[in-house]
Amino acid sequence: MRGWDIYLVMCTQQIEAFLQTFQRVPHTRQTYARALRGFLTFMAEQGVGSWAAVTPQCIEAYLASLSRRGLKAATLANHLAALRSFFRYLQQYDQLKGNPAQLVRSPKRPQRLPKALTVEQMQHLLEGTPKSWLAVRDQAIWELLYASGMRVSELASLTLAQGRALLQTGETQVCGKGGKTRVVFAGAAAQKALEQWLSVRAEVQAETDRLFINRRGQALSVRTVQQRLKARGQQLGLPQEVTPHKLRHSFATHVLESSGDLRAVQRFLGHSSLDATQIYTRMDFQHLMKVYEQAHPRAQKKDET
Repeated sequence: MRGWDIYLVMCTQQIEAFLQTFQRVPHTRQTYARALRGFLTFMAEQGVGSWAAVTPQCIEAYLASLSRRGLKAATLANHLAALRSFFRYLQQYDQLKGNPAQLVRSPKRPQRLPKALTVEQMQHLLEGTPKSWLAVRDQAIWELLYASGMRVSELASLTLAQGRALLQTGETQVCGKGGKTRVVFAGAAAQKALEQWLSVRAEVQAETDRLFINRRGQALSVRTVQQRLKARGQQLGLPQEVTPHKLRHSFATHVLESSGDLRAVQRFLGHSSLDATQIYTRMDFQHLMKVYEQAHPRAQKKDET
């Protein structure tokens, strides 16, 4: 057997030994196996003669070759994670001194902008006069989510006392991520819906002090809120799935579009860092660009002939 073939056999054996450590996580084992075997083939094509000869530039070239084949950033990141883990394994068993994959930056994944409903879609979602007990409750939930920008978990945790505070003063304090508290607000429409809900809530003997309950008097779950809102959006024929988090995004987007005050939006959402709120500036820019393209006479694209 030629020296190169012997080397490939040895490398394959090392990879298989490494993969054995992932027997209880088959999905990871499969992903890492595909990545490492692909890298070994690439090494053979490039004439790289040992694991010790692998450089960060070699790994970057491998990732670049995958990118040219159309693989997305998330997949490239998985390949890099497999290499980092494998080289760390070789280090632990004194088969390699360094980890070249640690010196390679993970491919930057494109930042997905959260999708918000338009003002018109929100109006369509919230319009109408609720007739049933459930409809009155749901209307108060939709109005409050959109008015306050609360997370659905924060809304589900609201107490009856907090609901009364929102009705009387238009504000209350909630406990968000990491136990951090902040003040949330309810405008006129949300207060009106909340007033109607509190009047019918008394029809049920509640077993909890939570603001929103089901017909059995039990605290309303996050899952139920999600399901009810999704069904409402489908009933109205809205073009995208409606979720509580989408109402939070819609709140932030519409407030920023109207005010331009990013700091205020940060405080409304309870973001500890302004960085987390910066994404809404991109959404606002996209909105401005769309308005520009529709309104400016020299920006409109003409049909090709």
